[in-house]
Amino acid sequence: MSIRPRLVRNIPFWLLLLISLGATIGGALMMKIELAWMTQALAANTATGVDVYVGQPAVVVAGIICGAGVIGLLLTLTVAALAGLRPKTAVNAAESIDWQAEAAGPDESVVEADANEAVGAPTA
Repeated sequence: MSIRPRLVRNIPFWLLLLISLGATIGGALMMKIELAWMTQALAANTATGVDVYVGQPAVVVAGIICGAGVIGLLLTLTVAALAGLRPKTAVNAAESIDWQAEAAGPDESVVEADANEAVGAPTA
């Protein structure tokens, strides 16, 4: 059995996916709103200094947030692809129990060998 958790149950993986998706959508939406607001004000010739000089850095910040989200999504895809390349560990099946032999009692040779090991006597 593998010690590493499966990717489906890996909480940091899902957090990376959700936060990256949120940053991508949020940054793109913020960029769209800021650009629409600036374009409308500039086209109507009613743009003030606040519209022009605050709108541009806001669009840059929104682009950075959107870009960070895209990078996070790419990292999520990379982690998912690398998790698929991990070798699967073979699960060893447990020995089947012979219930008929167990019902007859423990094997005498096993009991004798255990007693000899406890005393330190050599086995024959």
